[in-house]
Amino acid sequence: MDFMWFWLELCQNYQHRKSEFDFFESNYFMTLEQLITQTLAGLNYELVDVERSGNGLMTVFIDHIDYEAGKPIMIDDCEAASRQLTYVFEVENVGYERLEVSSPGMNRPLRKLSDYTRFAGLEANIKLKLSVDGRKNFTGKLQEVNEEADESAQLGLIFEHEGAEQLLEFGLADVD
Repeated sequence: MDFMWFWLELCQNYQHRKSEFDFFESNYFMTLEQLITQTLAGLNYELVDVERSGNGLMTVFIDHIDYEAGKPIMIDDCEAASRQLTYVFEVENVGYERLEVSSPGMNRPLRKLSDYTRFAGLEANIKLKLSVDGRKNFTGKLQEVNEEADESAQLGLIFEHEGAEQLLEFGLADVD
């Protein structure tokens, strides 16, 4: 019973003094992805993906922000990112057993509209959340992002089906 009163008093005190905590909340409650993204941006890298496994392994996939240079991610890049992330995770008390930083390689996931813009004209594998004509997986040539279209049809993929090329239009929210 004492715990319930303590909790109630804590909540009321928080509501009464909420304005004092606004700055704290906006800066403290950052997701792991936001923390990694912000850290990597300072090193001129972008977060492609982060994976956590049950045994404490955290794998972070990075790429250069200025990908126009065409410079691949090298071991030195991974070391620099790993060193900085290790420091930040220690300061922010992020739990993990082992950290791996890597290039996404040939199987780079496309997560943002900028990824689709960057890789337009190239072959890609797309997996949709919901099936279209009985299938979810499509392989074909990515089309330019149509920013004027509705969000559900901004992206396009030309694929071959039954000997004919077809256009699959989809949105970022449709991709699994």
